[in-house]
Amino acid sequence: MVLAMGCREKTRGAIKIPGTRAAGIYTAGTAQRMLNIKGELVGRKIVILGSGDIGMIMARRMTLEGAKVQAIVEILPYLAGLTRNKVQCLDDFGIPLKLGHTIIDISGVNRVEGVTVCAVDEDRAPVPGSGEYIDCDTLLLSVGLIPENELSVGAGIGLSAGTRGPVVDQFMETGLRGVFACGNVLHVNDLVDNVTRESEIAGKSAALFAAGRLPELRHVNTIAGEGVSYVCPQQIACGQQEAQLFFRVCRPMSQVTISAYCNSGEIAFRKAVRVSPGEMEKLALPGKAVGAIDGDITLQVREEQK
Repeated sequence: MVLAMGCREKTRGAIKIPGTRAAGIYTAGTAQRMLNIKGELVGRKIVILGSGDIGMIMARRMTLEGAKVQAIVEILPYLAGLTRNKVQCLDDFGIPLKLGHTIIDISGVNRVEGVTVCAVDEDRAPVPGSGEYIDCDTLLLSVGLIPENELSVGAGIGLSAGTRGPVVDQFMETGLRGVFACGNVLHVNDLVDNVTRESEIAGKSAALFAAGRLPELRHVNTIAGEGVSYVCPQQIACGQQEAQLFFRVCRPMSQVTISAYCNSGEIAFRKAVRVSPGEMEKLALPGKAVGAIDGDITLQVREEQK
């Protein structure tokens, strides 16, 4: 069995924005579907909460359809999506991006009439006196995605606290023997190339299992160390096959060294000019190193000393 249920968007209820329950509040994906499939433009004066990739893409799309995107508001002090989407979707169309801001109120009775935006401090709490009212008739939410794992939970498959998807090894096999997972149900990807790669591995591994050719190997854990928010896969089967570690960093950094360690010392490393939480990173573990692992693997990202 291969689990490939994808993910779903966080809604207003998940982030608890105060204000009225007026019409005109959509997730960015819902607005995208209504425009692409039904040909319906959900509004004319838009504010987007969250700088996720779908939100930035929809900012450009709504602009091209004749709507006015008043601003994209992001609570984090850095971009949540890909830098290329900021350049192509926001900068090229002159759409304002307010980093370190959030929405504290929604105005309007029957229809959204405006939102109040304010700056946030280091704890993401609103800064008193920084409120700004923005006139709009529509609010789009691009505030994150959640792996769709009700089926996984029902099957008794263990989930990762970091990804909210199943715990897997490099063969994409979950803790339930013969059950595999891939794509956004496993962890939310920014590029479809990564989803395709995981799907190919899961499909091949499931075929090998069905043929009785997928060996049972000793497993070690992968641990998110300094500078890393999560690692996937969360376990490595100790054979002679190369494994790829996919991960996200905790904050934007430049001139970094990415290293994987176990009890025997450093087993893999590479350098990167820049890394960002909005962009998935990877590190290859050579097959020789995987075969000789003698303990859990810790992945860390450190900025080089200037």
